[in-house]
Amino acid sequence: MAAAIHKPVLLKEVLEFLNPGQNENFVDCTVGEGGHSEEILKRNGPDGKVLGIDLDPVQISSAEWLKAQFKERIVLANDSYIHIRDIIGRKNFGPVNGILLDLGMSSVQLEGNGLPAGRQEKGFSFKIDQSLDMRYNDQMGYLTAEKIVNEWPEDKIENILKEYGEEKFSKKISKSIIEKRRLGRIRTTFQLIEVIKRATPSAYHKAKIHYATRTFQALRIAVNDELENIRTVLPEALSLLAFRGRLVVISFHSLEDRIVKNFLAGEVKKQTLKLLTKKPVTASGDEIRINPRSRSAKLRAIVKI
Repeated sequence: MAAAIHKPVLLKEVLEFLNPGQNENFVDCTVGEGGHSEEILKRNGPDGKVLGIDLDPVQISSAEWLKAQFKERIVLANDSYIHIRDIIGRKNFGPVNGILLDLGMSSVQLEGNGLPAGRQEKGFSFKIDQSLDMRYNDQMGYLTAEKIVNEWPEDKIENILKEYGEEKFSKKISKSIIEKRRLGRIRTTFQLIEVIKRATPSAYHKAKIHYATRTFQALRIAVNDELENIRTVLPEALSLLAFRGRLVVISFHSLEDRIVKNFLAGEVKKQTLKLLTKKPVTASGDEIRINPRSRSAKLRAIVKI
């Protein structure tokens, strides 16, 4: 495998539930650096294909290494997974025997390491001082995290921190943001982190999860309209699956998982699918030790009937 830094989460479980067979075709809706796709391609030869989609052009570049090993069996598309139907049509891809939707971010996106010059400035990480952008793709609209923290009203900022970040200090943080921006525009991640630190108690700074995590999550979700995108893609994915096709979704926080759970429950009542996971599957202790980001991952899987 090429030097992909991202460790694919719940890899064993993804392969178990997708169950890739000879000459079957799969869509990896968030291909990232290609970790999951590589393992699927190892199992669906000699003619099975994987369509790898990613909104982030750098992630698509990071997955290009797959072509050296798997040639025309890997098909890449720099687009949003909400356009999955159009992408499949454009690429003349099918039938679709399985779809993977991994809603997590990769190490490259989070850390900014390994990105080409000029692409470090995304603001996803609170470990590096970066501009507050947070768009996965610069071409997808003009809303940035910087625009939200500097131009949105206090109540609206508080609402997204509370709803999207489940941040218990949302009121104090939003008030602190307003006070800080009166003195000058908040432009970087470190400036925002300092605002969050001042607004929250010292005990909060010693918690296992970094005190800025929930605020950054909320801003990223708002900038990229992530929750609405999940609501859009789930029915599309189900309709595109062949009979007995499998759908695997990995979510990383309760808001995502709730959307997935409720959608699947509704489809069970319509008898369009069968649950392969009565409860969400989580990472083992061994995986969490190797890859701490997997600790919040929840996997749900279905088969189309």
